[in-house]
Amino acid sequence: SNLPTNQLTMIIFITGGQRSGKSAFGQKKALELSSRPVYLATSRKWDADHAQRISRHRKDRDERWTTLEEEKYLSHHDFCGKTVLLDCITLWLTNLFTDNSFDVEKALDEAKNELEMLLRQKADFLIISNETGMGVHAETEAGRKFTDLQGWVNQFIAGKADEVYLMISGIPLQIK
Repeated sequence: SNLPTNQLTMIIFITGGQRSGKSAFGQKKALELSSRPVYLATSRKWDADHAQRISRHRKDRDERWTTLEEEKYLSHHDFCGKTVLLDCITLWLTNLFTDNSFDVEKALDEAKNELEMLLRQKADFLIISNETGMGVHAETEAGRKFTDLQGWVNQFIAGKADEVYLMISGIPLQIK
């Protein structure tokens, strides 16, 4: 028999600082929603160190997970009826920002369009991001522009989300 698929998209947004426990919390929540979640990895392999981090992350997840790597075109995949952990918006935005020659407006438009299309799918989405503006003030102009881009995209996602969590020192605070 056909398994019932969700009538509505559930969107859970998880944000916080670096090493605040976002991924672990997201993985736990995803496994509460599905026995076979999808891990949507947005990281580009920038260098050997980064590639090593990616493989370490992959070892954190067991055989229940299906890993899909997508640097930019998140909405080009069919996630209907699935639970998807998108990890993470910050790395995805870095790809868009870089590929749009550090043009905030262009990257923001592309990000919003891509997210609009993705989040129309009948699936449960857990979306992880960073609060880059809560850290040290960026030294470069590109860094400051990126912090603005990140903040605007986080607000956009939080506005669409059913639940929003702020991770602090491994503790989830539900703020929506």
